[in-house]
Amino acid sequence: MAYSSCRLSNSIYRFMPDGIMDRPVSVTGKGNGCCDSGDDVWDEMCAEVQEDAEAEPLVGMFYAGLVLSRPSLEAALAAHLAAKLCIPGALPQGTLRDLLAGALEAHPEASRDTRADLLAVRDRDPACAKMVHCFLYNKGFLALQAHRAAHALWSEGRTAAALLLQSRASEVFGVDIHPGARIGGGIMLDHATGVVIGETAVVEDDVSILHAVTLGGTRKVSGDRHPKVGDGVLIGAGPSVLGNVRIGDGAKIGAGAACSETCLAEPRPRRSGSSRRHSGGRKTSQVSPWSRGGPIT
Repeated sequence: MAYSSCRLSNSIYRFMPDGIMDRPVSVTGKGNGCCDSGDDVWDEMCAEVQEDAEAEPLVGMFYAGLVLSRPSLEAALAAHLAAKLCIPGALPQGTLRDLLAGALEAHPEASRDTRADLLAVRDRDPACAKMVHCFLYNKGFLALQAHRAAHALWSEGRTAAALLLQSRASEVFGVDIHPGARIGGGIMLDHATGVVIGETAVVEDDVSILHAVTLGGTRKVSGDRHPKVGDGVLIGAGPSVLGNVRIGDGAKIGAGAACSETCLAEPRPRRSGSSRRHSGGRKTSQVSPWSRGGPIT
């Protein structure tokens, strides 16, 4: 049974939004092979689905279709993004799902960074207790994953497809990241609305960015013209960081700031923090930005 384009039927609690199921659904997860895949992040997400379904049966089949029916995090992510980014009559959901899945499959580093992003949001955001909530509902996370697929296509020279994904993510999520921008793992885009990141920007690992942040150019130069953000940086709500400037490891940019010069973190003793590893081997939340000054909400 297949649904045309993006139209949802009354079977939403039985099927994924694209109407195509990769495996039979079991609300408990038994027999799905989901909770013993050897992928720690995916298995934990599936366990969270089961916990939520037991506490709130209303979401059981909804979660099962979105997560437990899929064989992997990549397959679930491609289907979830495609359901949100498709265009009825112009960009079919199934075609878009295949494009996203192919881009992620061809670039394993994107999959590693996706897992680090999930862990980062779960660990740093007091409002997000479970990775599955981030995966399903956090538009900053979803916009970032759309960018990862777009960047993979951009790196292959598939400019038109990459720009299409950028445009759709900007329209749907309100987050505009040029597909040429290079973004590391363990990134949290908190609230995310109005985030703009330019073509030659670089964002390294374990960075937290709140809403309405611009990493832009000055329009005075061409070429490499956007900021370079180091590991563990925290950027509050509303700053504009302009030009090819360096934000040093561990620096904090306050809300509403305007920055056009290199910024370095003040020297301070490093606090010990929990270190999580996932299948990609990258550390995430090694020293949480929240531990340096408390969460910003």
